[in-house]
Amino acid sequence: MRASDHLASDLIGLIRRAKLSRRRFMTTSAAAAAGYTLAAGPVSAAAIVTDTEGLDAGAATIETADGAMPAYFAKPAGVANPPVILVAMEVFGLHEYIKDVVRRLAKLGAFAVAPDYYFRLGDLAKISDIQALIPLVNSKPDAQLISDLDATVRWAKSQGGDTSRLGIAGFCRGGRTVWVYCATNPNVKAGVAFYGSLVDPAAQKAIWPKSPIKLASEMKAPVLGLYGGADQGIPHEQVETMKAALSAAGKTAEFKIYPGAPHGFHADYRPSYTPDAAKDAWKQMTSWFKRWAVLD
Repeated sequence: MRASDHLASDLIGLIRRAKLSRRRFMTTSAAAAAGYTLAAGPVSAAAIVTDTEGLDAGAATIETADGAMPAYFAKPAGVANPPVILVAMEVFGLHEYIKDVVRRLAKLGAFAVAPDYYFRLGDLAKISDIQALIPLVNSKPDAQLISDLDATVRWAKSQGGDTSRLGIAGFCRGGRTVWVYCATNPNVKAGVAFYGSLVDPAAQKAIWPKSPIKLASEMKAPVLGLYGGADQGIPHEQVETMKAALSAAGKTAEFKIYPGAPHGFHADYRPSYTPDAAKDAWKQMTSWFKRWAVLD
């Protein structure tokens, strides 16, 4: 049986990690204390830290059909009706990198919120073994995922967010989430998928009915795809197939491939971090959200 039959391409890219660079890395205990998941592997001591100056930020709970879902939000202090950007996380749970991304988006003027839609499975950020993590994250049905994101949008609106300017950005498995949600919610104005898988394992079909490529004709929002040229889980051919499917369906999407960049190139806390690609990708994302009037 091929790995692609049972292992999602984002997980293949994660398991085949980039070689360690000369950057310093935290001890296991320090990484855990700082709020990073251990299943991600070595955590950089030089991870980016964004402050909360000028922001309202913190933990929140969002009511779903079957329980209170934890979330982390940040928004500009004293600003009425900021646009809403959902942050779809990696498989490692709601840990410090994702929270920092939320704060970075808030610094751009967004009401950013990252829902912990794996909450029914426990705190994934505390799991240290990626092999233990895989069956948990692969058990999340798309229907439930979409419902959780819808609940997050309703919550953001109730807190003063302008959901008529709704965007979504996601990383790794969260990149796949971007494609799925942009094919589902007609109110999304734009999405940005950082190295999100495009082809699903055959074994997942019962709970992931359609892969992003199969959803191409159903896209309801323009999506920017940001991918690494050296991603060992998402080959260039898959990206080209997605491009062709979107083009054939007359959908608006753009892609940028970063030569030599591995899977997870934006994750500044991991060995895969590729600074030049990460900085440019953030710039591309910002421009995309401004182009489609999510950000001012």
